[in-house]
Parts: sequence; structure tokens; C-alpha cells
Amino acid sequence: MNDLLLRGRTLSFLRWPETIHDESAYAYEEDGGVLIRDGRIVASGAYAEVEKQAGDNARKVDHRPNLILPGFIDAHVHFPQLQIIASYGAELLEWLNTYTFPEETKFRDAQYGRRVARLFLDEMVRHGTTTVAAYCSVHKQSAEAFFEESHARNMLNIAGKVMMDRNAPEGLLDTPQSGYDDSKALIEAWHGKGRQHYAITPRFVITSTPEQMEMAGALAREFPDLHIQTHLSENHAEIAFTQELCPWAKDYTHVYERYGLLGRKSLLGHCIHLGEREADAISETGAVAVFCPTSNLFLGSGLFDYQRFRRREKPLRIAAATDVGGGTNYSMLRTMDEGYKVIALNGEKLNPFQSFWQITRGNAEALSIVRNVGTLEPGTDADITVLDSRATPLTRLRMETVDTLAAELFLLQTVGDDRAISEVYVAGRPAKSDLAA
Repeated sequence: MNDLLLRGRTLSFLRWPETIHDESAYAYEEDGGVLIRDGRIVASGAYAEVEKQAGDNARKVDHRPNLILPGFIDAHVHFPQLQIIASYGAELLEWLNTYTFPEETKFRDAQYGRRVARLFLDEMVRHGTTTVAAYCSVHKQSAEAFFEESHARNMLNIAGKVMMDRNAPEGLLDTPQSGYDDSKALIEAWHGKGRQHYAITPRFVITSTPEQMEMAGALAREFPDLHIQTHLSENHAEIAFTQELCPWAKDYTHVYERYGLLGRKSLLGHCIHLGEREADAISETGAVAVFCPTSNLFLGSGLFDYQRFRRREKPLRIAAATDVGGGTNYSMLRTMDEGYKVIALNGEKLNPFQSFWQITRGNAEALSIVRNVGTLEPGTDADITVLDSRATPLTRLRMETVDTLAAELFLLQTVGDDRAISEVYVAGRPAKSDLAA
């Protein structure tokens, strides 16, 4: 029995915090402990109580005065876009044709995919993210590279080979049948292997013919427990093109409805420009709208109306994500900083407890993995992020005047970056310090 006992200020959410003063929404210990055994959390709470449950030979790591939280979760990323982050001057469809598609063509080379998968997951860990929902390229070997690297690190990740058979360069097209066959082979090889989860991944309607959408729907019927990930209503030109391709559809969302691709494990990237019928359909099926503030701002796509979508009579389930490489930062702290600004532009506020709920338990609930990650509850996997609020000269100075947990969290969210991530544990093993080893 090899016990690991972490000590620090522990914070884990129990539910959505209604207000900044809603202390019953989270568990916070000024002197807290997390006991880890065989990659899982055995106990968490007041350090004096947790210490009693540790074995005689427990290894103790004192992170005081840092904050110990569940690892961050990113609900929508493109791992093949590592090399195009911060590319200048394009909106969505031009971005795809100018930057994304040429870069993704390189992933026909398996060795290139393995290199980028390693560097991509390094970057995620460096920023405190322990779980992602990732798009691979159209190439089967890109998904294999991602899963191999993720499995070697014992990370819980969700990923899938993109399916697309039209409106892309020749080197990035599959066929309805090959997209189905490759996806099914990947599901059989990787879904449930260690901590890996497969997502059926038609990129979006513009790049999948009706025949391919039928094949994606067939996979969803054959494997009803799988995630489905795609894009929806990100950009006005995208919506107009989709309507041209599908003149029979009531709206963009109706296309996914028709092919059986909406359900509680459907992750719909962006969802900025939804009509009321579309929002109702998403709510009624339990599908998830994924908020990607940095990419929405960077590509000029629009402002996701987060609080309205939560408050409507038929509320939407919402996740948050970096959407790298259209997104401009790997950090979920930076993501929620930009999210705060988007929500403010819509005349609302998001308090810091709500932000940290979103990137931990909130995203875990949205991705249907909260039994495994997203909290510090006993029995869950020990994916943990340790935050140092004094990691930079700026934050050290600012912390001299911070006198509440809410103010500290807001400081971390507003100016924090990878330097604020003191350590990351993946299934109980230190991962960020391992990068420097």
C-alpha cells in the first residue's frame, strides 16, 4: 500500500454556486488534506482527520499555502492545431482553409502526429488541465498517436478521428465507409482501454455529406455510450453555407437531430447563434453547448450568451473550453478570464466560484465523467491541480490586499497562467514536475 498525502488549502465543488456568498456550494478547508492510494482519492477534508487514515509509510507532500483543486477539464480542443495558434487575420471558414487544413494534412505522417501529441499533452499538463475532449485529424494514425500518448500518461481523455468527406483538400478527405470503418476500429482498440474514451467526431455539416452523417448516426446507434463531438452555429457564414447544403433542414441543429446525433453525451462546440427552436431541441435532448470564449473573440464569431442559456425555461447544459488553436491559450484560467468578459458584454457577471465550478465539476458533469474526475470526493481518480496565488511578482504584490477566497480565485482567473500551476497530479502521480525532470 503506497499512500500519498497532500496538504494544502483544499477546494472542491458540490454544486453550482448561485451567488458569490453561496458557501454551501463548495467544500473548503484552510488546512486540508487529500489522501491518495493506487491512483484514487481515499479521503479529503480537514488535514488532521485525513491524516488518521493514512498508512504508516505514507509519503507526505506539503503544498501550503497553495490551493489544491480537482484537475481542470477542457471540453473542446484540436490537438492537430498546436502549430497554428496565433495565426493572423481570418474568420472561421477562411481560418480552416488557410491554416487548419494545410496543417492537419501533415498528420498523415504518424511520426509527426506522435510528436505533436506529446507536446500537446505536455502543454495541457503545464496549464493544469488533466482531461480534454480532443479532435484529431481525419487520419486514423493521428487518433492512434493521441491515444497512445494519453494512455502512456494514464490520463482520462476523450478523443476521436475527425470524419469529413467534402469541402476540404484531397489529403484530408475520407469516405462515408472509410470514416465509419476507421472510427469503429479505433473504438474497438481504444475505448475503455485504461482511462481512454472515444468520441464519434463528424467535424461539422459543411465537411460531411448526408451519407457520412448517416454513418456517424450508425456508429452512435451501435455504441450508445460514446461521446459525440461536432461544431454548431459558430459563425454566420458557416450557418448560411449549411443552409445551402441542407435546404430541407428547419435550421442548423435540425441536421444533427435528423441523423440521431443529439443526446446527453453530444458536445456541440460554440452554439453562439442559436434560434429558440434550436436551443429547445438541445435542451430537450440533454446535449451540451460548449462555450469557447477565446476562439469566439479571436475569430470574431460572436458572444455566447452564457447566463441567458442557463436561465431560460429550458436551460442548456454548458461546458467551457479553450478551442485551441482557434482559441488563443491553453489555460482554462485564461479561458474563464475571457469568458468573464464575454458574459460582461452581454450585461451579466460570472462570479469566480462559478468559473472554478465550471472548469472542474461543471465540465465533468457536462462530459458525463463526474464519477471519475472533477471533484476531490473519495473514490474518484486523483487528478489534481495545485495553484500558487503568489507565483509571479504581480500576484505576490496583489495578494497583499486579497482577504477573501473569492478575491483570490478572481485574481488567479484574471492574471494567472501556467506559472500559477505549482503541480499537477494525474491518477495520483506528479505530472508537471515530471516535465522538467
